[in-house]
Amino acid sequence: MRLTQSMCTIAECAPGGDGGPATARPRLVKIAVVGGSGVGKTALVVRFLTRRFIGDYERNAGNLYSRHIQVDGEMLAIQVQDTPGVQIHEHSLDCNEQLNRCIRWADALVIVFSITDYKSFELLSHLYHHVRQLHPGNMVPVVIVANKADLLHIKEVEPQQGLQLANMLGCTFYEVSASENYNNVFNAFHLLCKEVNKQQITSTPERRRTSLIPRPKSPNMQDLKRRFKQALSAKVRTVTSV
Repeated sequence: MRLTQSMCTIAECAPGGDGGPATARPRLVKIAVVGGSGVGKTALVVRFLTRRFIGDYERNAGNLYSRHIQVDGEMLAIQVQDTPGVQIHEHSLDCNEQLNRCIRWADALVIVFSITDYKSFELLSHLYHHVRQLHPGNMVPVVIVANKADLLHIKEVEPQQGLQLANMLGCTFYEVSASENYNNVFNAFHLLCKEVNKQQITSTPERRRTSLIPRPKSPNMQDLKRRFKQALSAKVRTVTSV
């Protein structure tokens, strides 16, 4: 996978994208990733985009990423919107207008919780119903992802609890470990791409919604490169000290 910096996004170039003949513009799929604080939303997005895992992140600023993937033989241009963590305030979701715009903008959503944080699990149904309120009459595909499946020694949520809630809400459920398993992370995003693509093919040409989300302030690709260098430097220092 070859990554290039394009404006403030991470983009995977389609084959023959450099100087080749003009081709039809790929169909656009927009995905928002939402959930509580510290559940690993950014780790999931970066794992999906780069196949790499970074264990430590700065505070989530809500970055927008993009790449091309092939689904059922068709090249799709997907955008993934990372979002800051959501909390419950006085028995209701504390969702600012920026997050609401992200949800309205999205064609599909990933709702994430951590098996090590029961409060993030309690957010699920609230977030799901909030999504449906912001998409009245529009059944946007939603996938529920239980992250940090490798941390069984500190888990607070059983896998069966996540699966039962997902079934009750009518969502597909994935239990993943962003740190240890790329395939399940990929499958969750890939399923949403297939569902949105199927909807777009069967629906009549309709609204081409323009993005309501401002561009990130800093180039995400440079940010990722910096974090990789920091991680590598730390490993080198550890080996040298030993």
